[in-house]
Parts: sequence; structure tokens; C-alpha cells
Amino acid sequence: MNKAKIKKAATITGAALGLAFIVMRKIAKHQMANDKYRNDQSEQNPMYKKRVVFIEDDNDPVNADGKRGHLEAVGISEHIQTFYEKYIKRALDIILSFCGMVVLAPVYAMAAIAIKIDDPGPVIFKQKRISEQTGYFDVLKFRSMRMDTPRNMPTHQLSNPDQYLLRTGKLIRKCSIDELPQLWNCFVGSMSIIGPRPALWNQDYLTAERDKYGANDIKPGLTGLAQVHGRDELEIPDKAKLDGEYAAALKKSSWSGLKMDIKVFVDSVKAVLKSDGVVEGGTGEIHKQEENEKVS
Repeated sequence: MNKAKIKKAATITGAALGLAFIVMRKIAKHQMANDKYRNDQSEQNPMYKKRVVFIEDDNDPVNADGKRGHLEAVGISEHIQTFYEKYIKRALDIILSFCGMVVLAPVYAMAAIAIKIDDPGPVIFKQKRISEQTGYFDVLKFRSMRMDTPRNMPTHQLSNPDQYLLRTGKLIRKCSIDELPQLWNCFVGSMSIIGPRPALWNQDYLTAERDKYGANDIKPGLTGLAQVHGRDELEIPDKAKLDGEYAAALKKSSWSGLKMDIKVFVDSVKAVLKSDGVVEGGTGEIHKQEENEKVS
């Protein structure tokens, strides 16, 4: 192929990507502007923009953390985004998420086909999660489990998580392919590339633990400091402390936030390649294995 043809192909490709970016940004802005959790007060978290604590109460149903209790407000969140958070980090999120969706398009296609062949039903599902300042948003995920899997329940609380996995589910989860649709969440603005992993809407204990360290003030992320330091192997208090450490660096200064984001991004790539910290069933499965070892 001569230089003229290469230049023409590059021009066409660049124009196509530019047009795709413009169209996708318009769709993303429209979606964010019409977000039900922002516009409909009845859908909003009653703890939105509030400091919270977890109150144990045996009269409450068991939540997604396996504890009985509820959240109570003890103040108002006063966090104001730094220049880095509001502008630089957001710009990086848009650029990286767009590039990621383009480069990983073949992976998206293969995952969608594999899931559809494996089990009837939607390829991608939405799940209500905790957003920044304890708001709500719908996270997107590739489905790695059967349609009859209990909803709004962390994997570690399932009695036998493997029974719900699709044939391709273990590979999808091990390689973190199930999380790839969240690049759209990052592109829209409900998530960031780096940040605390979004908790389920009913993980009150985790939400309260994170609030101790100011980790609820920032956007949840596709990957975070806790994910590169154990992921499924970490207990909730340990996760919350690491999320707080990340939040503190982000709030300290633009330079501190940028350094932390670069570190977590590089460590995340290494962790995904090695599948570090991935345990089906999470801490619940680890505890079961420990109990079985004691009995034997």
C-alpha cells in the first residue's frame, strides 16, 4: 500500500472516529441530563449528599453485606471537587473510555455472542449502585451468570456461586470482561476509570465504612486501589481503608491525584493480566474453605 492510500485510509478512519465521538457525546449528555436518579426525587437515595453511619439493628432485614442494620445521617457532605477531579480527571475519563470502547469493540462482540449462545436473555444488565456522595446510578455489566441468579446479592453471599455461572462466566469474570461495559458509565460521567468500586445500593455497611474515610465523596471507578491490593480477598473494613487512602490522595492536590491515578492504572493492568485477587464467591468462599480445612 502506497503512502497516498495509507493517508486516505487514515483520514477516513479519523473522520469516522471523530463523528462517532461527537454522536456518542451527545447521547451521553442526553442520558445524564435525563437520569432518573437526578431528576426524580422518589428514585433518589435519601442519604444523598449526607455523611452516614451504620446502625446495627436486629429488627432490620439482612442487607447485601450480610448484616442487620441501616444507615443514619450524621451530617452533610461538604466535599468540593479539586481542579484535577473536575477537569483533568474528567477529560482523561472521556478520552480513555472512548479509546477503550473502540479498541475493545471485537472483545465486546465476542463476549456478546458467547453469552447469547450460552444462555437466553440480555447480554448486558443494569444494577443499581452507590454513586458519589451516596447517590444512585445504574452500572452496566456483561452477564456472567444465569438469569435465575439472585439479584442485588454480592457473589460472596451466594451458597454456591459456581452453580450460577455461565459456561463462559468464569473466564469473563477472571479476565474482568464483565466490567467492560462500564467504560460507557465512565464516558457518560457516572463513573471514573479510577475510583472505589461502586457498592450495591443495599451495601449499607460498606457505604458507612467508606464514609469514615471520605471515600463516598468521589466517583466510583472501573478499578481502584482496593482492586490492586486483593480485590475479592479483602474484608470490607480493609477495602474501605484503601478506598479512603485513594480519596485522600485525590483531594490533597492535583499532582497527588494524578500520581495516584497513574499508579493504580498501571497496577490494575498487571493485576488483570495475572488475575490477582479473583476468587469466585469472594471473602465468603474464602471463609468456607478455611472452615472446611479446620474440620478436615
